This record gives sequence, C-alpha cells and structure tokens, in this order.
Amino acid sequence: MQDYELLADKYDIYKMYSLIYGLPEQIEEAFDISYKFLNGISMKNIKHVVIAGMGGSAIGGELAKSILEFELKVPVLVNRGYKLPGFVNNESLVIASSYSGNTEETLSCYEDAKNRQASMIAITTGGKLKEKALKDKVPVLIIPSGLPPRAAIGYSFVPIYLILAKINSFLDVVERIQSLQKFLKKLREDFAKEVPGGQNKAKMLAGRIYGKIPLIYGSQGITEAVAMRWKGQLNENSKHPAFYNVFPELNHNEIMGYEAEGNLLKNFVAVILRMPEEHERIDKRIKITRDLIQDKITCIEEIWPRGENTLERIFYHIMLGDFVSYYLALLNEKDPSEINFINTLKQRMG
Repeated sequence: MQDYELLADKYDIYKMYSLIYGLPEQIEEAFDISYKFLNGISMKNIKHVVIAGMGGSAIGGELAKSILEFELKVPVLVNRGYKLPGFVNNESLVIASSYSGNTEETLSCYEDAKNRQASMIAITTGGKLKEKALKDKVPVLIIPSGLPPRAAIGYSFVPIYLILAKINSFLDVVERIQSLQKFLKKLREDFAKEVPGGQNKAKMLAGRIYGKIPLIYGSQGITEAVAMRWKGQLNENSKHPAFYNVFPELNHNEIMGYEAEGNLLKNFVAVILRMPEEHERIDKRIKITRDLIQDKITCIEEIWPRGENTLERIFYHIMLGDFVSYYLALLNEKDPSEINFINTLKQRMG
C-alpha cells in the first residue's frame, strides 16, 4: 500500500494538493469579484459569444458552455487559436481569457476582435492583455495571480459562467454557485490524503491508471469538456500520456482500433464519465461499446457523479479528476506543479 503522505512530502514541492483541495474557496472568491465586476457592464444586443483562450484558461469557457448549453439562447464558441471565426462583428462579445496575460494566441484574438469592433471583456492576472485592455478602455477582470493556470479553474470558469448567465437573463446563479461551494466542501473530504486507498475513489483510480494509458470518454455537449480536463490534468499534473474522445463520435471511428491484435490494447484503461443528462441513445451506445471492448483492455472504469444538478455533477467529475491526477503524479514520482516541456517549448518559440 502506497504512503501518499510520504510521497507528497517528497514530490509535491509547490503544494498542488492545497490548490486542488481549495477549489470551493476559489469559486467563492471568483464569484465575489466577478459579480461586482459585471454589475456595471451591459450585455444587451449580444448575438453571439466567442471565448478566446488556451489550455487552463480555455477550459473554464468550455465548462461554462457545456453546463449551460441546453439553456443558452445565444450561441457560444470557444476559440483556441490565433484568429477569430469570420462571423465575429459588432454584435459579438469576445471574452479574451489568459491567466498570465501573455498567451500569444489570445493576444492575437484580442487584436482581431478590436479590429472587428466586437464588444470585449478581458480576464487575466496582468501581462500584455491587461495593458492592452486598460489602454483600449476594455473592461478587464483582474483575477488573483501566482497559480498554475490549470489550478485556477474557479477563476477561469466562474466569470464566464456569470457572463453567459447575464446575457441569457438567468436569475438563480447566486443560489447555484452557493450550492456548488457547499457540495464541493463535502466532496473533497472523500478524496483527501487522509482517506485510505480502499475508501478513496481518487486513489483507487490513480492506482488503476498507473502504468497504463487512460482513454477518457465523455459525451458530446455534456461531458466533453470534462473529458478534456481529465486528459489535460493527467498530462500536466501526472506527466502521463492520456487521450480523450466523446460519444457518439468515437463509435464512428475510434471503436475500430479495438480490433487490434496482440497485446497492444492491454496497455489501455477506459474511463467513461457518465451523466444522467445523457441522451438515451448515448446510454445504449456506451453499454454496447463496453461489451465490445471490455475483454480487449485492462479495465473499464465507469464513473457516475453525485450532485443535485448539472453544475454540481460536472464539478464532481472535475474535482475527482484533479485528485486522480495528483495521486497519479505521486505514483509516477513527479512534481505535479512542474511543466518543464511546456516552458522549454515557450522559450524556443521566442
């Protein structure tokens, strides 16, 4: 049995555990600063919303979009790249989200939005994005600095969630966020370091993924963003290869990969993120897929969330995935905070 306390003392140099554990408090602070910020900003006559961001800054937009997707009356697009789509104009709202404020793709989209006379909001800790926004008199929400962007999920999610709620005139967002905070404060105790492996779902999942390649499966429009988050957290925190896909798309291509011969597939573990909101045909597809592949790979982990509503259930998956990535980092004898390859790539890009 692994001594996670000992591993944490050795490898968790920058205290990633406390950042994951502190998500409810981060959401609370993000709500306070975002709610005040948005009070003086008009959202009238917005016909479409584009969220420009990369990595940890973009995932907040993806989550907000997926949670509200079936309530939204205005189309929302998350844009990961240097240019905005052709439809962006003076009836668009472009949200430029960059934790550092120096993400080159987001800065490029900022200039693109400015040139097209779109309405704009910037979300950042500082950097060039803050400088540009202040100079151009663009509303800029300054969020707390000093965190790895992926550990600032509350600060990247809550402002965008509130913006989308305001555009669509949702009235119960305060109650939703307060309920989410209470839910996560209880939930984190189930995944805490002190909880033994046999009773800790996050530790058990980390142990099953250890030494294997996880395939994270979500459902289009519901848990796609969550599956992407799991994959990214396993990559960045755990220094572990991981891949994601979604139903029903994977039934039209990826499923054929499971016909491979030999021992290749024995290196894979499938993690299927479930939701009661799934279409009944998705439920049937998952059951059939599970039957087809279960003897081909090491194991299938099917995860049903707790929670009273979509927001809570999505964040159940988020919190569980973050803790899994943390414990897997320790098993891999890696510091969950360091990102040497990313930093090297940025340096070489100049």
